[in-house]
Amino acid sequence: MQMTDSKQLYQEVILDHNRKPRNWGVLEGATHKAEGHNPLCGDHLKLTLRLDKNSVDAINVEGESCAICKASASMMTTVVKGKTRGDAEQLVQEFRDMATGKLDHEHQPHHLGRLTVFAGVRDLPTRVKCAILPWHTLHAALNAQESTTTEADADPMHTPLGNA
Repeated sequence: MQMTDSKQLYQEVILDHNRKPRNWGVLEGATHKAEGHNPLCGDHLKLTLRLDKNSVDAINVEGESCAICKASASMMTTVVKGKTRGDAEQLVQEFRDMATGKLDHEHQPHHLGRLTVFAGVRDLPTRVKCAILPWHTLHAALNAQESTTTEADADPMHTPLGNA
């Protein structure tokens, strides 16, 4: 796929999922929930999910967010539904690595499938947090954390400065 084709596909996917987000709203009977916040952009998500044994039986998300965050959340819900907790956590890590440039989705093995449409976000540092907030929030929910953020140590672009 040429660069212009991938950018066009990215834009189409973002617009489609922003206009018609999948699994949007509060899930009744949720067993896990978390809130995610990106102060830089103002994104604020509430994620609810239901685990049945060890699998994601249902997952919903709602909130106020930019188009990239909403599209990422929408696609995330469709991809993790039916996955085991371990597979969902693996997708969280792979998506984060791809978005931050640590995973070369074209040359390294991964399980991201159509989520690779977000690979170009790594070239837009201010938008990386928007794309990964839903994934941070999923990780928080799966680990019984009530809230998460993309700031400070949780910032994917944060580089610790030694022992300072």
